[in-house]
Amino acid sequence: MSTDNLSAYDPENVPDASDMLFGIVVADWNKEITWALLEGAISTLKKHGADEENIIVKHVPGTFELTLGGQFFAEYDDVDAVICLGCVIQGETPHFTYICQGVTQGITQLNLEYNIPFIFGVLTTNDHQQAVDRAGGKHGNKGDEAAVTAIKMAALQQDME
Repeated sequence: MSTDNLSAYDPENVPDASDMLFGIVVADWNKEITWALLEGAISTLKKHGADEENIIVKHVPGTFELTLGGQFFAEYDDVDAVICLGCVIQGETPHFTYICQGVTQGITQLNLEYNIPFIFGVLTTNDHQQAVDRAGGKHGNKGDEAAVTAIKMAALQQDME
């Protein structure tokens, strides 16, 4: 399992986000974790120039619903990137596998169908502590990583147009 700090990156290699509009769809299930991811993502977007009014946050009930929430951003808002934040913790049933596969395939499909980047900011952990460690704990914050990825992919698309 990776022990890298998800919040560690070279800020010099992150483009200016001041002219970008971001959508963030966050799952409310496991909100102790997902809302910490959200705080990290917003903080990192702002650190790189995004104005608060250029960050639109929408909540969905659970991680499985992230794909439809992301699709709504693509269809109803003119965002430059969509960050999908969720957390699925392994349990005693195959539910974990079904949710993880569905969300992974769904976000991949959104990337292929729409002309904007959808960022996979979903923790898939074996236990609650691993999630805490990756939502602002000892391994940093996956929300930071997702925000940096969103900025870089939005900038890449702007550069390609």
